Amino acid sequence: MSLQTLDNTAARALFMQRHGLAAQPVGAARGRRLLDLIHSLGFVQLDSINTVARAHDMILYSRSPGYRARNLKTLYERDKALFEHWTHDAAVIPMEFYRHWHLRFRRDAELLKARWKNWRRDGYEQRFQTVLDHIRDHGPVSSSDIGKDEKKSPGGWWDWHPSKTALEFLWRSGALTVIGRNGFQKRYDLTERVIDTALCPGAIPCDSAETVDWLCNAALDRLGFATHGELAAFWDTVSPAEARDWAKTALTRGDLTEIQVQLADGKTRKVLARPGTCDTVGQIGPVPGRIRVLSPFDPMIRDRNRTERLFGYHYRIEIFVPAPKRVFGYYVFPLLEGDRLIGRIDMKAHRDRGALRVEALWPERSVRWSKARTGRLNAELDRVRRFAELDQVEFADNWLRDPV
Repeated sequence: MSLQTLDNTAARALFMQRHGLAAQPVGAARGRRLLDLIHSLGFVQLDSINTVARAHDMILYSRSPGYRARNLKTLYERDKALFEHWTHDAAVIPMEFYRHWHLRFRRDAELLKARWKNWRRDGYEQRFQTVLDHIRDHGPVSSSDIGKDEKKSPGGWWDWHPSKTALEFLWRSGALTVIGRNGFQKRYDLTERVIDTALCPGAIPCDSAETVDWLCNAALDRLGFATHGELAAFWDTVSPAEARDWAKTALTRGDLTEIQVQLADGKTRKVLARPGTCDTVGQIGPVPGRIRVLSPFDPMIRDRNRTERLFGYHYRIEIFVPAPKRVFGYYVFPLLEGDRLIGRIDMKAHRDRGALRVEALWPERSVRWSKARTGRLNAELDRVRRFAELDQVEFADNWLRDPV
């Protein structure tokens, strides 16, 4: 029997709808509305780089232009509606999902013990009780509050002393919880003082099969369609083998079906989806035609290979590439227009003079850069300028570059 096929336009629309980018970005995002947005995304990746604004703030702003950074801080630190842990990277996650992280705590403990043994992270396990007792007696700490006289291990970013390593391990394995950040430095407290006792590790059994089922279902609901490998990668807790076995069972039960999606190059790819997906995707309205600046860590482009397959857009971040070898720039933002990724822009906030300066913009080869498009870009840059609390937008000479 032939599989139903989503053409590329429909596939893009569904994918963008599940990532909160298929509707007109309107309204404020605070309190319950902000939590609902994060819930729909699953999580929001945290990143410290502040070229224009931090990645998590750009992600939320691009979907709700009334969003401001203090709104997330309030939801996270005051309301405790979010917790911080890892998916594929550090992220804030709805507290409602906390019990599904018990499996992650256990797996991270096993992973870190093996990894840090190879990285010669000696002595940190002997610091566990000392660190826990210090927090119990003195309250929340950051890494600068403990182990001041301890010798650090060599290794660049990883020159942690044993107590810092112990802090990170105890957080990743669930004994500690991050309650917020000073600047971008994490503050840790005992989990039992932060998390509802009924949700704490040990209060309820960690059922691996139940957690895998929840994680795979939740990933598919947020992607619209996916391979089993993409389901595993979404939260980065489930293994590809576990996701494959889950998919086989769900297909047998009729909870899933296989369809094809048309890719940007016209080829098709077999994926998993909910029954009826192809029949209901037409209910998604037209995607707004405005230009939007996306964070390099936006959920829509997090999987670079999928982005290239679905949108025909090749993107790699170059922050770790030596400057002479960069093709575009240190931190270049993708540009979304409608359901197309139309280019990338190198820009930076110069807070000393209150300016958002555009150094360069490279359109995609398939994009003709018209006056109307420049007008839409200017409107978006003005919105970003106001979001970043800057006074003006500046353009470097020859900012509009040849298409790539």
